Amino acid sequence: MSAIGAKSYDHEAPVPRPGIWGWIFFDWATQPFHTLIFTFVFAPYFAAHVAPDPAIGQELWGWATGIGGILIALTAPMLGAYADAVGSRKPFIFVFSMIGAAACAALWFATPGMENLWPVMIAVMLAVFGMEYAAVFNNAMMPYLVPRSELGRLSGSAWGFGYVGGLVSLVIVLGFMSVPPGSTHTLFGLEPILGLDPARFEGDRASGPLTAIWYIVFSLPMFLFTPDQPYRQVKGAVHKALRQLGETLRTLPRQKSYFCFLLSSMFYRDALNALYAFGGIYAAGVLHWSIVQIGIFGIVAALAGAVGAWLGGRADRAYGPKAVVTGCALILIVSCLLIISTTDDEVLFLPVSPDSLLPNIIFYVAGALIGAAGGSIQASSRTLLVDQVPRERVAEAFGLFALSGKATTFIGPLAIAAMTAWGSAMSFSAEAAQRFGVTPILILFAISLLLLPFVQSRKGI
Repeated sequence: MSAIGAKSYDHEAPVPRPGIWGWIFFDWATQPFHTLIFTFVFAPYFAAHVAPDPAIGQELWGWATGIGGILIALTAPMLGAYADAVGSRKPFIFVFSMIGAAACAALWFATPGMENLWPVMIAVMLAVFGMEYAAVFNNAMMPYLVPRSELGRLSGSAWGFGYVGGLVSLVIVLGFMSVPPGSTHTLFGLEPILGLDPARFEGDRASGPLTAIWYIVFSLPMFLFTPDQPYRQVKGAVHKALRQLGETLRTLPRQKSYFCFLLSSMFYRDALNALYAFGGIYAAGVLHWSIVQIGIFGIVAALAGAVGAWLGGRADRAYGPKAVVTGCALILIVSCLLIISTTDDEVLFLPVSPDSLLPNIIFYVAGALIGAAGGSIQASSRTLLVDQVPRERVAEAFGLFALSGKATTFIGPLAIAAMTAWGSAMSFSAEAAQRFGVTPILILFAISLLLLPFVQSRKGI
């Protein structure tokens, strides 16, 4: 990170090192939401112990996360254009951070076998809405912090650092809070801290409040040290934002590279988010893994993600973000095929002995590939987006980026929910219905690859 922060994007005053690290720490602050809530702890707990059965849990989780995505898709471009008009990003980050943190904390009340699941689903929707929205405006600060030649490295380093934060939070939950089924002690052989009751899965439920506290504490450096753009008192700012957004939308189809990037990223990010959201649920239902086994899978994925994002940032600088995005999309397709073709008695659709460790090994390998490629593709996506627009329109661009992601983010989970429900209606076993249900992920990745050749990027500049 020695060169990062040496000067700003276009020869403004250099951003001090604490300001750069404050922005990087935001990824550390937000990653436990994806690691603990969305993927490895709360989502599989919800499917296995809160919902009536894992297939219904997968379906309900799809509805909750999908609706949260719709809320973002309907509003992000307008708010992004408004933020460009008034300059300052931090007030938007603060408001949505409070919504997301409060919703995460409320997940503590998701008790096993509860009859009314609506409060939990609403909390999940609001958590997605708040956390994702805060990230939109934090990303919009990136081009003002470093020169273009350092954006790939900054984004990759931040994403890798975030993965380490997710890993640390996961180790805390597995080592000190969550207890495997049939045991009274955590992965470290300890009794759960704070008197958490294993019989009521309080260690898994506490991942919600832990995520909220973690986020509040570690987002503070960004608020305190990272410089924001000055607030501009713009007369008719809302009208100006609407006019600017309308102009962008009218001309967008003629901006071939920008338009194709938004479409491509819409599909590959939706596929990746669905993979994250349902990976733990899939492992619990198809491989019959415990929360601790899923957590170890998460540790492997997080370690690979940290390394992958860091290496991806360097590859971004050397070869450009488009090359990184394309390569990672191909790796993710291979990973999905490995997952779908593996159960506790099959590998690549071929039967194995009941006591074989190969299915678990294959799933861990797939998790490492997903972590590494997922971290790199998301970090380089931020750089590739910046290449598509002038800097003064970057918040609007990240709003459209959120729209393009969320426009199908609800389609991915809902498609998985619908395919899973259809499999159940066709009298498939619960395991077969889950395997059938995740096949839309492959289609989304394939569509994204067809659009990437039309996207242009600058290499390192």
